Amino acid sequence: MSGGPSTTPASAGTVPPPDRRSERSGRRSVQFLTKLRVAAGRRLVGRLAALSLALLAAPAHAVLPDEELADPRLEARARHLSQELRCLVCQNQDIDSSDAPLARDLRLLVRERLAKGDSDSDARAYIVARYGNFVLLKPPVEGATLALWYGPAAFVLLGGVGAWAMLRRRRAIPEAAPLTPAELARVDTLLATDEHGRA
Repeated sequence: MSGGPSTTPASAGTVPPPDRRSERSGRRSVQFLTKLRVAAGRRLVGRLAALSLALLAAPAHAVLPDEELADPRLEARARHLSQELRCLVCQNQDIDSSDAPLARDLRLLVRERLAKGDSDSDARAYIVARYGNFVLLKPPVEGATLALWYGPAAFVLLGGVGAWAMLRRRRAIPEAAPLTPAELARVDTLLATDEHGRA
């Protein structure tokens, strides 16, 4: 046996202790990659949501080819008028973008009136005479439509006045006076006893 250093391991079954620094840096890199994946996923979801909203916000024209007039100027007038008229069976949608059968009938009626030589105001007046001011997306300001025009502003104003009155009333309520030493002693006594009066 030589007196030099031994090259054999002390025991064959033992594992050297892990290097703590490399373990921490490994965890950090996994955390970093996870954060990158989450951020990329959020960006993708955001882009998909923006694309969906853009597609939904694009104007939908329900005018079918068999409805269109041959004269492009008359067709442009009809489209403009159709965008001013409300679909009577839809939720605040113009007849130009509605697929409802009644909206189709109104579009055809507008085109029929324009083809007969009516002006835009004559065609609009004919439709209003048949269906009332409700058919207009922007009805005129008159007695029957005052609630439509000024109702929302009145509700906002009433809500503001109500909120102001409530806040003012809260400030006017005085704070309760602090308990006197005798009252504090009585509270302590009551808290120390149970519901049967035993301490």
